[in-house]
Amino acid sequence: MGKEYGGLETLRVWQAAMAFVETIYREVIPHLPSNERFALRDQLQRAVQSIPANLAEGYGRYHFADRIRFCYIARGSVEEVFTFLEIARRLNYISEDNHRRVQQELQRVKQMINGYIRYLRSQQHAPHTSPKK
Repeated sequence: MGKEYGGLETLRVWQAAMAFVETIYREVIPHLPSNERFALRDQLQRAVQSIPANLAEGYGRYHFADRIRFCYIARGSVEEVFTFLEIARRLNYISEDNHRRVQQELQRVKQMINGYIRYLRSQQHAPHTSPKK
C-alpha cells in the first residue's frame, strides 16, 4: 500500500498507535513467560492491536458520531493495555524502567486520541459553507 494511499496513513494519531503496537511487540511481549501465552500475552496483543484498528474503522465511517464512537472504543483499549501492563509489572515480567517508558508512550497515544475526539467534535459543530464557484 505504501505512501500512495494518503488517507488513514496520514492520520498522526493512527501513526502513533501503530508505533505503539510495535513497541509492545518489541519491548513487552518477549518478556512475558511462555505460560502466559494464552492469557496475558494474548489479551495484551488483542488490546494493543485494537487501538489503531478502531481508529481505522472510525476513520472509514461517514458520520461524525460513528467516528467519535470508534475513538471511544480505541480509548477503552488504551485502558485495557494500561491494565495489562500494570499486571505485567506487578508480576515482575517487565522492569520498572520498561514499564515507565511504555506507559509514557501509551499516555501520549491516549492524549492524541482525546485531541482527535475534540477535533472531530469541533468539525461536527462547525458551520458548513458551500464551496465558492
